[in-house]
Amino acid sequence: MFEALEKINERPEPFQFYTASALWTDVHTSKQMLSFHLNEAIDVSSRNAEFINRSVEWIASEFNIGRETTIADFGCGPGLYAARLAKRGANVTGIDFSKRSIEYAKEFAAREQLKINYVNQNYLEFDTEDEFDLVLMIMCDFCALSPTQRKEILSKYHKILKPSGSVLLDVYSISAFEQREEAATYEVNQLNGFWSPNKYYGFLNTFKYDKEKVMLDKYTIVESERTRQVYNWLQYFAPGDLEREFVDAGLYVKGIYSDVAGTPYNPKSGEFAVIVNKA
Repeated sequence: MFEALEKINERPEPFQFYTASALWTDVHTSKQMLSFHLNEAIDVSSRNAEFINRSVEWIASEFNIGRETTIADFGCGPGLYAARLAKRGANVTGIDFSKRSIEYAKEFAAREQLKINYVNQNYLEFDTEDEFDLVLMIMCDFCALSPTQRKEILSKYHKILKPSGSVLLDVYSISAFEQREEAATYEVNQLNGFWSPNKYYGFLNTFKYDKEKVMLDKYTIVESERTRQVYNWLQYFAPGDLEREFVDAGLYVKGIYSDVAGTPYNPKSGEFAVIVNKA
C-alpha cells in the first residue's frame, strides 16, 4: 500500500507522459466529454454557446469568411465552430481523435445539409496536401502539447497554410499560472463518476513547475480490476515566449487579443489569443 501511495504522489518531469487518448477515446470518458461539449451553458470541453456565437461572428468578420474560404479546425470536437462556419459558406475540415465527437459532428452536418470534411485522427498525425486560408486551434489545445509536439504542429501549420493564410489559437496566460497552486485530493467516484461507470477511488495530484510555467493535473483512478493514471498537462505563456515559438517555425504574430472573440488584449486576462501568419 505504501509503495502504491508513493507512486500516486510521484512528481514526473514536465510532459514526461502523454495520455490524451485515455480521455478522448475511452468509451466512458468520451461520452462524458461530449455531454460537456453539448452543454451550452458551461465552459467545459467547449465554451458556452453565447461565447461561441460571438467568437464566430468576430472570426467571420476578421477573416472575411465566405464561400471560397478554406478552414482547418484542429481539435474540432463535435463541430461547434466547424458547423457555424460552414453555414457561412466556408469549406471546413475538422480533425479530432474522439470518435464519439466526430460521429456526432457528422450526424449534425448531415441533418443540416452541411458539407464538412471530418477526420477522426490525432491531429498530431494529420497530413494533407490541401492548403488552407485559416487554421483554428481553440479552447487552449496548444497548451496541452509538449514543446516537441508544439514544434511539430507549428511546422504542420506552416506547411498547410496558403501564402496569405492565418492561424488563430488561444493559450493560458502567466497571469492564470500565478493563480494556480499545488494540491492533493482524494474522492470516491471522483468528479461524479466521470472516470468509470463502476465504483472507483480517484486521486488528483496537482503539480506546479515554476521554471517551465507548466501545471499538471495527475489523476490516478483505482478500480477493482485496474489502476490507471491520466496526465493533464498545461503550458502557460507570456506573449513573448509564445511569439518565439512561432518565429522558430517561420510564422509571425499579426495580432493579440484577450480571447478568440476579439476582445482587446489585457495582460491580466487568464488567457489570450493570437493571429499568426507566415513570415
